[in-house]
Amino acid sequence: MTIAKIYAQLSCRSLAQGTAWFANIFGRGPDARPMEGLAEWHHEDHAGFQLFQNPDDAGHGTLTLFVRDLAEVHNQLCDLGLNPPGIERGDSVTIVRLRDPDSNLVVLAQPRHA
Repeated sequence: MTIAKIYAQLSCRSLAQGTAWFANIFGRGPDARPMEGLAEWHHEDHAGFQLFQNPDDAGHGTLTLFVRDLAEVHNQLCDLGLNPPGIERGDSVTIVRLRDPDSNLVVLAQPRHA
């Protein structure tokens, strides 16, 4: 199987509330709304994120986003008033763990280089 693109998806109770929160995370609103109850962000040609209004599954997902400069992203989130927790340093990755409005876990990660 050859994979052309990967989309991650989280469920939410309120698409309006979730879309506003992820618009802050991604620095822009959704790129598409392909069907009722779905907002999509496209990230270059190889990845995307879908936020789907599905109250029964909301709050049970995890999304990991790799970024180039975690300290800079952390500062931006602070400036937006999102009050992210502190940066955690591991052996091979540095992360920040956030919760979206539905309590889905959103992990921002930056690989550590030797």
